[in-house]
Amino acid sequence: MSHAQAPFDPLSTWQELSPGEMLKRSQQFAAEMQRRRTVRQFSDRPVAREVVDACLQAAGTAPSGANQQPWHFVVVSDPEIKRQIRVAAEEEERRFYSTAPAEWLAALAPLGTDDKKPHLEIAPYLVAIFAQKHGTAADGSRIPHYYVMESVGIATGILITGLHHAGLVTLTHTPNPKGFLNRVLGRPVVERPVMLLVVGYPAADARVPRIQRKPLPSFVTYR
Repeated sequence: MSHAQAPFDPLSTWQELSPGEMLKRSQQFAAEMQRRRTVRQFSDRPVAREVVDACLQAAGTAPSGANQQPWHFVVVSDPEIKRQIRVAAEEEERRFYSTAPAEWLAALAPLGTDDKKPHLEIAPYLVAIFAQKHGTAADGSRIPHYYVMESVGIATGILITGLHHAGLVTLTHTPNPKGFLNRVLGRPVVERPVMLLVVGYPAADARVPRIQRKPLPSFVTYR
């Protein structure tokens, strides 16, 4: 049985730019993103929810396999829930730092990371990002999702970019395992926790490691 053809509309949202304007915009965007840094010291300064909502709305425009949009974002600002997340995350982190291979720990050492995660309580928002393995039809049957992790990864990248563009800083936090997020946040097991995104303003004394980003020729090949 063939699927019914979906309705199509004329493309009306694309705007053509002159070559000069394209170059200007692309270079300005690249320069702005060069300023983006992962931050581990956060201020408790409040952030308007409308800012986060707008960035999430942008994330929701990400392309996804068969347009199934297999993501769910849980935005946490409640102090008690943030405390529960910190307690659970630090437990997993202690286990990691006590059992991780020496090579992995050596790679992390220059970044100054450890098992203590006070930012999980200090920052005004934590965004827990979940990947939905499948959807549910009106009759309760399963709808398989395709290219789930690729789709969620793209949406997360847009979210991080949007938050930076809005003047905030972020930290991608990936405790392993992350199943405690389903329990603490009441999400179904069909949703796989991907990461916690810590969101807010940097602390006044925030410091970042001195790193070098790869130059373009080292990670781009034209054929």
